[in-house]
Order: sequence, then structure tokens, then C-alpha cells
Amino acid sequence: MKKRKVPMRKSVVSGEMKPKKELVRITRSKEGEVAIDPTGKMPGRGAYVSLEPKEVQDAWDKHILDRVLETTLTDDFYQELLDYVEHQKARNELFGNG
Repeated sequence: MKKRKVPMRKSVVSGEMKPKKELVRITRSKEGEVAIDPTGKMPGRGAYVSLEPKEVQDAWDKHILDRVLETTLTDDFYQELLDYVEHQKARNELFGNG
């Protein structure tokens, strides 16, 4: 059987390429709404961040997502993203990446 190609994406914080499943996508729609995109299929400009709480904290401290998505994000959004990443990381540790 032929091996399937694993889609790779680049984290906007660390700059390293990782499998798409190890990253979370944040989108900005044409209307300027920013949202966490767990499916990776929402329309709009996307930016990927690793499922590591430290990386999300770095993005928050340096406002990296603000620059990449060309908008101003609130602390509430960064907190929501941090909570989401911590939850997903704990879930992956419990159940694996399957």
C-alpha cells in the first residue's frame, strides 16, 4: 500500500514546520472576525500555532497573531486560545493523536 503524504504547516510563532494535526488554526474572516478553527476549513486568512501552551503565551506576549492577521486581538481571545490549547494537549496525552 502507498503511504499517504502528511500535510505540513508552519507555526507563525516558532517558524517550524509540523504536521497539520499538531497545530491549531486561527482565522480572520473578510468581516474582520477572528476565531479558533478546530476543523481547519473555515474561510478566511489563517495562521497556525502549535498545540503548546508556551508557544501560545509567547504569541500573546509579543502580539504575533495581531501582526499576522492584521487586526487587534483582545486578551479574552488569547485566554480562550490558551485554554483551548491546554485542553487539546491534555486530550492528546490521554487519548493519543488518533
